[in-house]
Amino acid sequence: MITRIGAGLLSVAMLASTAKAKTETPRWSPQAGDVIQFDVLRKGKPFGTHTVSFDRDAEGRLIARSQVELKAGLGPITVFRYNLDATEVWQDGELVSLDGRVDDDGEKGQVEAEREGALLEVNGTEFQGEVDGKILPSSHWNFAQTQASELLSTEDGEILKVSVSDQGTETIEAAGQPVQTTRYLMDSDIDVTLWYDDAGRWMKLAFTARGQNIEYVLTNSY
Repeated sequence: MITRIGAGLLSVAMLASTAKAKTETPRWSPQAGDVIQFDVLRKGKPFGTHTVSFDRDAEGRLIARSQVELKAGLGPITVFRYNLDATEVWQDGELVSLDGRVDDDGEKGQVEAEREGALLEVNGTEFQGEVDGKILPSSHWNFAQTQASELLSTEDGEILKVSVSDQGTETIEAAGQPVQTTRYLMDSDIDVTLWYDDAGRWMKLAFTARGQNIEYVLTNSY
C-alpha cells in the first residue's frame, strides 16, 4: 500500500524497511526430491491434480517436471479431459531445455526448446524461432515470473504476454496450515491469481475459464 509521506522519520524508516523486504530474493530454491502437489478443484469439486517434481541429472542439472491431469464427467461419461507433461532442464540459473506435450480435450500441442548461447531455439505448435534465453516457462513454480513480461508456454511454445501486479499480503490455508503469502495477479489471455509464501514457494492458484472457477489447493509442505 502506498501511503502519504509526512508521518515523521519513523514512518520513513518503516517504508524503507518494507521496500527492502519486498525486493529481497526469496530463500527457497528447489532441491532433488522436492514435490509440489496440488488438488485442482472446479466449482469446489475435485477436477484433477497438478504436480511439479524436482530431480538432478548425472551432470548435476536441475530437472523440473510438471504433470497435470484434469477430468470432468457426467456420471461414468467423461466430457472433458486435459493432460500436460512438461520437463524443464536448468543449469546455473538458466533454462537449458524445455519439452512439453499437451492434450487439451483432443486438441494436441507440443514444444521443444534448446539453449543456443544467449537464445532459446523454440519449435512449438504455436511458435517457431529464437527468443531471449532469459524467458521463463509458464510453469508457475518459479517465483521469478512475478517480474516477467513474457512467458514461454509449456503447452505449445506460444510467447505469452503477461503483466503481473502485487495484490498485497493474505493469509491462506495451504497443506492444511495457515500460511502468510503475497498474492499476485497475472494479467494475460486468462487472468491468473497466484500466491507465494515469504520464501517464494508456490502456495495456491486460481482462475476462471469458460465461466467456471478453478482453484489449486496445496496438499503437501515442501
